[in-house]
Amino acid sequence: MNKSSIQRFSLATLALSLAACGAFGPDRNPPVMPAPEHYSAAPVTASQPAALPMADGVAQTLEIGATPVPEWWQAYQSEALNALVAEGLENNQSLAAAQHTLQAAREALRSQIGDSLYPTVDVGFSPTRERTLIPLLTQQTFIENVFAAQIQASYTFDFFGAAILADRALAGQVQQQAFQLEATRRALATNIVVATINAASLQEQLNATTQLVALGEQRAQQMAARFELGSASRDDMLSAEQDAANAAATLPTLRQQLLAVRHAQAVLLGRTPDQAPQPLALSELHLPANVPLAVPTTLLHQRPDILAAEAAVRLTADEAGAATASMFPSLTLSAAYGRGGFDWSSFTSPAGVIWSVGATLTQPLFHGGALVARKHQYESTNEAAVAQYRQTVLSAFQNVADTLVSLEEDANLLNQTQRAANAAREMSSNTQARYQLGALPFYATLTAGQQYQSAHVQFVRARAARLADTAALFDAMGNPPEDYEGNSLHETVVGKSTSNTAKP
Repeated sequence: MNKSSIQRFSLATLALSLAACGAFGPDRNPPVMPAPEHYSAAPVTASQPAALPMADGVAQTLEIGATPVPEWWQAYQSEALNALVAEGLENNQSLAAAQHTLQAAREALRSQIGDSLYPTVDVGFSPTRERTLIPLLTQQTFIENVFAAQIQASYTFDFFGAAILADRALAGQVQQQAFQLEATRRALATNIVVATINAASLQEQLNATTQLVALGEQRAQQMAARFELGSASRDDMLSAEQDAANAAATLPTLRQQLLAVRHAQAVLLGRTPDQAPQPLALSELHLPANVPLAVPTTLLHQRPDILAAEAAVRLTADEAGAATASMFPSLTLSAAYGRGGFDWSSFTSPAGVIWSVGATLTQPLFHGGALVARKHQYESTNEAAVAQYRQTVLSAFQNVADTLVSLEEDANLLNQTQRAANAAREMSSNTQARYQLGALPFYATLTAGQQYQSAHVQFVRARAARLADTAALFDAMGNPPEDYEGNSLHETVVGKSTSNTAKP
């Protein structure tokens, strides 16, 4: 058989295997999911684009159908935040472990493809010295040298696609891990942004609360002095003392929360907790004015968690198909060529040529029900993957719906807390002016100052929540859409380099 005939035979075998792949296993396509018109039970808007309520001087716009932003954290317009996210993506050890795990999976795929789709060729050289005993001869003991060198080749024809289905299933696992890595990367960026926002918010809350406590202590001292002079009752003095103590009791919790957030932020960046960065000023973080909002049908092709669940459906279908195909016959051809002899002269002479050609046809007959049980095992695994895909899609819709509602209510809450803070600030200014004119006692300015600091703390919390929920919506939109064909066997296993099979 010449070279062209071998190539034609190999192509015919591959074509037969590819055709057989479609005959075994469940449907590889993920189930069709409902396409709701909007995410929330109470839709935020039906317009395009949609404007959320204005708060703190900013009216966010939801750009329905817009392409997601890859490096969305840059929309906060903070170079310090950008530097922190870049540091975390470079140095986070959990992300590094996931990257190396993905690379190991890619190498395992290359290894399995090499073992299953291509012939194996081995070279062996085996010189031995033997002592043989033959009692019936006069010379009963013989010492001899044996030299043997061979090139051995074998190839198993995958007529029913068992090996190709197994390779495609492993390629699906690699692709699933790649999507999971992307989900981990996006979650890491989101966690860094949210930790930075929380650290800035807690630092500002701590500063305001510290001033509130100082004002409370002054008011308590004033009330105690007035009680001594007889111008205030004992109940007023004790009430002021209680208020000062209650305010001071909030400081330890705030300090603990701030340090815990900073420690978590340091670990996300790949640092030790003692090297945690200083909190940014909350005013350095600007609310993104435009946020992309994918329609539900588009979201299915953008979120890495959904794409990972889809890859799981495909790979489990291939595993079930491989288990079914392994119950059919397989043909293995083998050949060997080499030389052998009892000395170097016979080894190198024409008489020392040795060769062998063989074929093995194997049909599983009885394995104690193991093959059927394995087939049912992978079919059940595929059914579980289908159910998990449905749940992942529903959870993604819920995640987006909750975030949209949070953003709208964040704006409403921020409006009211800003309104209260503005009123408290005006009241404090008016009280201070009236005190300077002698119309009010000094302790009245302390009370107004306390009210303003308390209102300012609520405003800071509301502003931080709006910033954090915006980051959550950016993350919920996933990646910009790419061409995704879902593990085409010809491209993934045969045509393209396997290093590209796991690229999301």
